[in-house]
Amino acid sequence: MDFPFHREASVTVASPAVKVFAALDDHKRLAGHMSKPSLMMAGTTMAIETDQLEGKAVGSEIRLRGRVLGIPIFVVERVVEYTAPFRKVWQTTTEPRLLVIGSYRMGFELMPQAQATVLRVWIDYALPSVFFPRLIGRILAGFYAQWCVNQMVRDAANGG
Repeated sequence: MDFPFHREASVTVASPAVKVFAALDDHKRLAGHMSKPSLMMAGTTMAIETDQLEGKAVGSEIRLRGRVLGIPIFVVERVVEYTAPFRKVWQTTTEPRLLVIGSYRMGFELMPQAQATVLRVWIDYALPSVFFPRLIGRILAGFYAQWCVNQMVRDAANGG
């Protein structure tokens, strides 16, 4: 899969990597910004579901579903790298049904530093293949992707 676009954000968290990883390893907590109404979500939310592995192992599946402006949206992700307590990567298994972003690979890395941890969250993504979402994506995908990684690092820095 080719992901021509990239966004990332970093923050230093005043906690050891093991503790930061444990918090981020809860996918419902990590993607919590998707389950709260916001301008970037057009005031709607997405439900986050995990399989029995809860997104905490290679091969584990995560599903997000909801409606934006009355349009059903749906994403299936699979964990593709898992190296606790330093790195986790997941990606879409098929093209998601989203309004501004297509398939993606996303992850986080933790770098311990003395009494703190540097967290880097990133997303590599493509635009949707369907005409109208692709058109919207040309304008909004970069903003949306940056918002998403910024929310994740902000939540981690604020303890949740």
